[in-house]
Amino acid sequence: MAAATPAPAHSRQFLSGNEAVARAAWDAGVRVAAAYPGTPSTEILEVLARYPDLYTEWSVNEKVSLEVALGASMVGARALCAMKHVGLNVAADALMTLTVTGVEGGLVIVVADDVGMSSSQNEQDSRYWGRFAHVPVLEPADSQEAYTLTRAAFALSEQFQTAVIVRLTTRVCHVKGLVTPGERETHAPTGFDKNPARWVMVPGHAKPRLPLMFEREAALRAAAEVSEFNVLDAGSDMRVGFVTAGPAGMHVLDAFPDAPVLRLGFSCPVPIERIRALAATVGRLVVVEETEPLLETELRAAGIACHGKDILTRLGELSPDILKPAVSRLLAGEAPELPASPPAQTVFPRPPTLCVACPHLGVYYTLSQLRNVLISGDIGCYTLGAGHPWNALDTCISMGASMGMALGMDKGRGAQDANKKIVAVIGDSTFMHMGMQGLLDITWNRGNVTVLLLDNRTVGMTGGQDNPGSGRDIHGNEAPRVDFAQLCEALGVRRERIRKVDPYELPTLFKALREETKIDEPSVIITDRPCVLIGDYKPTPAYRVIDDACTGCGNCLDVGCPAIHVTRRGQQSKPSGKVVDLAFVRIDTAACTGCGLCVQPCAPEAIVHAQRVQPLSFIRQNGSAT
Repeated sequence: MAAATPAPAHSRQFLSGNEAVARAAWDAGVRVAAAYPGTPSTEILEVLARYPDLYTEWSVNEKVSLEVALGASMVGARALCAMKHVGLNVAADALMTLTVTGVEGGLVIVVADDVGMSSSQNEQDSRYWGRFAHVPVLEPADSQEAYTLTRAAFALSEQFQTAVIVRLTTRVCHVKGLVTPGERETHAPTGFDKNPARWVMVPGHAKPRLPLMFEREAALRAAAEVSEFNVLDAGSDMRVGFVTAGPAGMHVLDAFPDAPVLRLGFSCPVPIERIRALAATVGRLVVVEETEPLLETELRAAGIACHGKDILTRLGELSPDILKPAVSRLLAGEAPELPASPPAQTVFPRPPTLCVACPHLGVYYTLSQLRNVLISGDIGCYTLGAGHPWNALDTCISMGASMGMALGMDKGRGAQDANKKIVAVIGDSTFMHMGMQGLLDITWNRGNVTVLLLDNRTVGMTGGQDNPGSGRDIHGNEAPRVDFAQLCEALGVRRERIRKVDPYELPTLFKALREETKIDEPSVIITDRPCVLIGDYKPTPAYRVIDDACTGCGNCLDVGCPAIHVTRRGQQSKPSGKVVDLAFVRIDTAACTGCGLCVQPCAPEAIVHAQRVQPLSFIRQNGSAT
C-alpha cells in the first residue's frame, strides 16, 4: 500500500470522524498505532496506515493492540490504539493495570460506541471505563472536534501521565464534516526508564502507586472544571438548560436553539461545579446522554437536581424528534411517555444476507441438511447463517465464544440432548482473536465437538482487512501465513481429525461433517476459499437457468445465494393428494461469479453456464466450476 500525501495544514477537508482522528494522530507525531478492526472504528487505522513516518498494525485482538501501544508509550513514543466498544472489554485487563503504572509517551485509546446497535451485539456505554479505570474521557461531537480533541488528548496524556479515552459514537465515526487541521508536530521518543517499581506490577510495587492514581484523578477533575473543551452555549430561554456531550449535544442545539447548553468535550472527570453554576440559572436542568444515565447519576449524587432518563429513553440516539416532545411534556407538567423501543423507520425491509458466491453459503446449506445437531456460532459474516433460508446457527454471544459454549453444551447436556451432535462455527480471524484458547480447552478436556473453521483469508465482516491467515500485513506486503491445520494440531487435535475441504464442493463437505460428528473426540474441518470481495478470489463464467427445464423445485433457493431470484410461484398436486409449492427462478448473470453451488442441488440440470451449456454431470465429474 503506497503512503498517502496528507493534505496541507490549514486547508479545509471533508472528513469523517474516523478520518479526522487518524489525521490528528499523525499531526500529533504518533509513532505507533495498533487496532483490531470493528465497525464503527475500522477506518481509523486504515487511514493511518496510508500516512508516512509511523508504524501501524492490525493486532490479533484489542488487548494485544493496547499492549503494543503501551509498549511504545513506555519507550517515550506517542501511541494510539483504536477499537469498537466491545473491544474495550477485551482490552480491559491491560487497561486496568496501566492506569496504575501511568504512561510516558502520550497514549490515546479511541473507542467507538455503536449507539443504536447498527452493527453490534449489544449497546454499551464506554464512558464507564473512564470512571472504572480513573482515566479522562474526551467526547467529540463532530469531525472537527474529533480532530481537535484527539490531538489534545496526547498532550493531556503526557501532562498527567495517564492514558486518555476518546469516546466516539457511530454518528461521529461515519458522518463527514469540514475539518481544518493544524501544523504537524514532531515527537521524538524519550527512551525507556528502567524503573521496576513503576513498570513491574507485582503487589509490592502496585500498592504505593494507588495513591498517585487518586492524586492524578483530583488534578484531572480540577482541569475539567476550567477546560476550554467544555463549552457553554448561552441562551435566552431560561426555563430549561441542558448538560450533554458528544453528538447528542448537536441534537440539543438543533431542537432548542434558544436554551443554554453546556456541551462537555472533557466529560470525565465531570466538572461538577461548572454544572452546578448552570443549574442555578435555569428553571430545570436536563441531562441528555446516550445511552446510560451515568452523568445524571453523578449529578444527583452531588446534590444537583436534574432530569434525564426519567423523561428520555435509554435506547438508541436522542434525536430532536425524541427530545422535543419529552421536554415539552416536562415544561407542561405532564407525565413522561417513554417509548419501549426507538421509533420504527419506514423503509423497505432488507434482511441481511451473505454475498453472492460467499464460501459460507455452502457451509450453511450443508448444516441446514443435518438433523439432530446443536450449532454454536460466533461473531463474523457467518453469523448470518442464523437467518433465512438456512436457520443453521443456534447461538452467538461474543468473539470466540462458539468454542467454550460448544464445550459447555457437550459437558452440560442432559438426556434430551444426549444424541445430538455439537458443531462450533468460527471464522479465521475470530479464531485467532479469541478462539484458539477455546479449542485448547476443548482438546484438553476431551470435548466431543466438531469445529468448522471458516478460512476466507480476511476479516470479511469489517471490510476485508488482512490478518495473520492472509499472508499479507496491513500494507499489503508479504507476511508469514498461519497454517491452520498445523495450529489446530498443536492445540491438541489429532492429525487424523483435521480436514481441509473446499466449501464449494457440497458432497465432500457434507461427507466430512457427517463423518466427523460421529467421532467421539474433538475434530476440525477447515473450509478453504477466499472471500469473494478480496483480490484472492477469481470469478469464473456465470450461470443461467434454462426456463423450460426448471421444474420449480426450489432446491437452488436453499443455498441462499442472492443472485438467484424467484420469477413466479405456483403449486402442484401430487397423486397422493399433497400440494407442493413451486418456485421458478432466474440467475442474475451480472452478479453471478460462477461458484457452482446452485448447480449441485439442481436435480433437473436446469442450471448451466451462461456462455455454454454444461450439464450437471460435468460438475459431478470435475468438481465446482472454479
